[in-house]
This record gives sequence, structure tokens and C-alpha cells, in this order.
Amino acid sequence: MSWIGYLAAAIGGGLIASLVAVAVLHRRPRSYEPVAQDTALLAEFAFTVSTTGYAVLDKEGHLLVFNPRAAELGVVRAGLLDHRIADAVGRARVAGEPIDVELGAVEPAADLVGPRRNPASVQAVVRSTVEGYVVVSAADETEALRLEAVRRDFVANVSHELKTPVAAIGLLAEAVLDGFDEPEHVEKYAEKLLRESVRLGALVNELITLSRLQGADPLPELAVLEIDAVVAEAHARSAIVAESSGMTITLDAPSGLLVKGDRPMLVTALVNLLANAVHYSPPGSTVSISRRIHGQFVDIAVTDRGIGIAPEHQSRVFERFFRIDPARSRATGGTGLGLAIVKHVAANHGGSAVLWSKPGTGSTFTMRLPQFLPEPATSEQRTGVPPTNGVLPGTEIATTDNTPIGSALTGHKGAP
Repeated sequence: MSWIGYLAAAIGGGLIASLVAVAVLHRRPRSYEPVAQDTALLAEFAFTVSTTGYAVLDKEGHLLVFNPRAAELGVVRAGLLDHRIADAVGRARVAGEPIDVELGAVEPAADLVGPRRNPASVQAVVRSTVEGYVVVSAADETEALRLEAVRRDFVANVSHELKTPVAAIGLLAEAVLDGFDEPEHVEKYAEKLLRESVRLGALVNELITLSRLQGADPLPELAVLEIDAVVAEAHARSAIVAESSGMTITLDAPSGLLVKGDRPMLVTALVNLLANAVHYSPPGSTVSISRRIHGQFVDIAVTDRGIGIAPEHQSRVFERFFRIDPARSRATGGTGLGLAIVKHVAANHGGSAVLWSKPGTGSTFTMRLPQFLPEPATSEQRTGVPPTNGVLPGTEIATTDNTPIGSALTGHKGAP
């Protein structure tokens, strides 16, 4: 086959033919047409920067070409094929079918430079072409294995968490039936039955919420929101729970800060932070909410004066179903999903969830969101008559009571 045939394969053929074309072009003098040369260079560039490791062998089994990724993944070391790959080459030629090779954990080659991490699981495939060439492709499956482990762990946790309230509901229902002639027992078990059903409903709702946040569904169109409005709504929804526990929730001064986001999601995340603070604070204590600027972000911080979190647990508090004290969580009705929801809500808005805690002192959970800054007014807007509500044309601001908030667009008070 001439170099034109290889080039045509690189342009319109499959991946294997393209790699063979690149390998042959590497060995031939570049005396062809400029357009063809440009196409070959593009194919070579794609081959070089690919995140998949590739190596091409000729009909005699000699290594023609390989990309840097193949060396990073251990397919090629010091110019030689890994012995497991070499063993699979002959089998691929005889079988005429792709041969899978498990390379496992691979240490980076000593001659590689720059930042790199050790692949924990490398999977390679050896393919023989009709022309007699052999192409080896390898990929780092570490992340796929991690996600699969997370999925299995999630399913196991969900099964366990659902099993507990379902079993309790069944036992309590039997107790109610057995004690129908004893009204005091019926009332006692009925109250517990209601409590377990509420807990089960909360768990299912939070599982649905978390599934949506982690799924492929895009966020709804984000609106410009006043942080003060989000804080006010979350405070109103949490105040009764706090009061029933003998606690109060205090707010700092309104900030006038703006973000772009989905209001129900942000309110839900902040309610979860407040519920967590209330559950882990002693009666009579205070939970506070503060707002401030942190670089280009807006921080909404919830601080409690509770038991605090030990350093060894702080990196795991945003994991699903992680509980520092499972017995306390069962007593308070916690599902173990609230902080995971906070983390995903913040991430979906381009922000993050941050924790500061000291055992015996308390904790501060912060939801950090990108700040929204209105566009500067144009010359026409500066010389024209401003709108009566002080809002720039085309800008919609969400508030709790639809009151004018022109001051929010002309500036903000910054950190309290």
C-alpha cells in the first residue's frame, strides 16, 4: 500500500488504519503535497496527545511507533513492549480477534517528566489488522473502578438504610394490631409508626434529590438571586425546628450580595446545613448564619456551638450516609444525606462546601458560590431615566416579597 493509501485511511478509515498510517508516515520522507502533509501532521498530533496509549507493530512484530501515553501506562518501557503485551501479539494474529490484557497497577516510567500519578488499573487491547499490522491500545480504568466501587457502596448503604425503617414499620404495625384492645399501647405504637414513616419518607426524598444532583439532567435556567432572600427563606423554614430544640438561629446584617443559581436548590442546601447544626448542638445554644465576600465568591456560613468534629472525620463529613455518631443520627431522624446534598448543590453552581471544626468548640459549614456582578451601565443607561424600581433592563432579581432592590445593583456592603 502506498503512502496515499495510508493517508486516505487516516482521513476516512477506522482508528486502527489511522494509527498504521501515522506509523508508516513516520518512516517515509515527507515529500508529498502540502494538504496531505497538513492532514498527516494533524493525525500525528491527535495520536501524540491522546489520553489513550497506542503502539503499532509491523508484520515482523517490530515496534514502529507509540505515543507518550503508552509509555505512561506501561505498554512500552525503554523502547520495548511489556512482556504481557508481546505474548498477546501472537495470539491476536492467530485468533484474528482482539485480545484483552490486564496490566493492573503500573508505575510510571523513570524517564517521564512532569506531574503524573500512578494508574491503579490499566486495561490493554491487542488487535491485528488485515494488513498484518498490530495495534495496541491501553486505557487507565482507575476512575471507572472507583466509580463502580462508589456505586456498589451506595447501593449497599441505601439497602441498609431503607431496611431499618421498613422493618420497624412492619413490627410496629404488628404491635398495633396485637394491642387493639389496649388504647394506651395503640397510641404509643402509632406514634412510633408515624415517626418511622416520616423518617422513611425523608430518606426517599433525599435519595431522589441526590440522584437528580448527581445525574446527567442539566440544571434549570439559573436566575440572579439575592443571597439575603435565600437566607431568609431557609431561616423561616428552620426556625420552628430550632425552637422546638430550645435553640435560636441568629442572622447577620443583610448584605445585598448576588449569585446566579436555582433558588429551591440553594434553600434546600442551606436548610440542610441548619438542620445539621441544630441536631449536633446542645439545647439553649445558638446557631448563626453569616454572609461575606471571599475573593470572587460569596460565602454563606452556618456556625454552631456543638460538639465539633474530630480531625480524622472532617474529610468524610460530606460523604453519603457517613455519620460520626450513628446512634445520635437515629435519635434525631438524620438520613446521612444532608451534607452530601449540600456538597453537590454547591458544586453544580460552580462552588464548593467547606468545613471548619474544632472538637468541644463547634463547627462552621460554608457554602461558597460564585458572586454575580451586574454589567456596568452603558452611556445610554447612565444618561437616560432610570427605571422606577432601580433594576437595570433585562435583569431579573429574585426576592422574597418582590420589593425594589435597586441598591443591590449599585453596590453591596461586602463582608459583615
